[in-house]
Order: sequence, then structure tokens, then C-alpha cells
Amino acid sequence: MATIIVKHSVEDFDAWKPYYDDHEDTRREYGLQEARLFRLADDPNEIVMVAEWDTAENAQKFVEESDLKDVMAEAGVVGEPEIMFLDEIEAARGTPAA
Repeated sequence: MATIIVKHSVEDFDAWKPYYDDHEDTRREYGLQEARLFRLADDPNEIVMVAEWDTAENAQKFVEESDLKDVMAEAGVVGEPEIMFLDEIEAARGTPAA
């Protein structure tokens, strides 16, 4: 598994969201396994997506080779998105209280 985080601003979340939803099949074609979508608590037009991919190579291909940049431009993404490719070092879950 590979994880990427994408952070960007949008002109209008409600106008942007249908583009995100419609792009699901493309993300899956490139190996998306799971994605979580967030908005900043103090700015609903600041979006953060945390996504798990089957391989780092497929995540990189999605960013570089898919129609992602065109879709982001059409959807109203403002400025250059910040995209981080992560290597997981450790994972832990809290234990239930007794």
C-alpha cells in the first residue's frame, strides 16, 4: 500500500464536490483502495484528501498521467495543489478503555 495526501483550495466546495465524485472511477482504475476527504474546520474551501493506493507507482501514475490536472482546473481548484507521497513507518491504534 502507498499513501498520498492532497491539499488544495477550491473556489466553492459545493461546486467542486461533484467533480470529485465523478472522478472516482478514474482513481479506482489507477489503483485507489480507499480515500478519506476532509475540509479544514475554519475554511470549508480548503480540501485535504488522504488516499491509499495499491502501489506507489500507481499513485504516481495517477498524479502524472491521468486527467487529474484538467479535472481539477474545471472543478475550480485554486493555485497549485500540495501532493505528498508518504512511506508508512509505523501504525498504532488506541486500546479500548477497561
